[in-house]
Amino acid sequence: MLILLSPAKNMNFDAPERKLPATVPALLDETRTLSATTRGLSTSKIKALMKISADLAKLNRERFQAFDADQPGSKQAALAFAGEVYRGLEAGTLNDDDLAYAQDHLRILSGMYGALRPLDGIHPYRLEMGRKLHTRRGESLYDFWGDKIAQHFNALQAEDTDPVVLNLASNEYFKAVDQKALKARVITASFKEEKDGQARMLMVFAKKARGMMARWAIENRISDPADLVKFDAGGYAFDEAGSSETDLLFTRPQPAAAGAKVKAEA
Repeated sequence: MLILLSPAKNMNFDAPERKLPATVPALLDETRTLSATTRGLSTSKIKALMKISADLAKLNRERFQAFDADQPGSKQAALAFAGEVYRGLEAGTLNDDDLAYAQDHLRILSGMYGALRPLDGIHPYRLEMGRKLHTRRGESLYDFWGDKIAQHFNALQAEDTDPVVLNLASNEYFKAVDQKALKARVITASFKEEKDGQARMLMVFAKKARGMMARWAIENRISDPADLVKFDAGGYAFDEAGSSETDLLFTRPQPAAAGAKVKAEA
């Protein structure tokens, strides 16, 4: 089973507390092509493209200018991405055996790199998959990546008799996996909080839960999709009534936000 996560906008390139080997991203040839386009973006174009402040646009132009796909990435992907998903994953605390398993079974979708293993070395960048970016292949990153990510996953699971993808990514990123080209069956997990008799998807919690489920699946070596209903980290429990064969719902009583901004997904 292949587990998919989204990346995070925020990145942390401080020296990690734990030294780990860095591997080379599989789709680096595509990244090299894409980086030639992003290197040519002006600060004003980046500001408009990403809908960010002038200061952030300047920072990201500097990152694009410095980006060199032929040089080893300066930090492993699962340690570099910072956000709720990666607070749930806590990749830096996985033991060596778990990380080795994750290298084979976890992929992080990325606008710049396509698909990353947890220990793939990456450079600082910001390039959300859903943004419109003109390349020779079309007007968006979905056009740029086409079926390449799906075909990459097909190759990874070529020897599986029943290939399965556990989708823990956002809609924005999972759209980059061409469903017509993908041979695996897809199971998507979602997470809701219950309060006053209602269950809502609150993104600050749902994102962290995605990372928690990825970690749980890694630590427990989940290979049979039927075992996914056993997920219970963070107080979540399988909601059979709200689930189907392809969409699994997990719920829990809503905890306090602990200072985080809680947003319901429409």
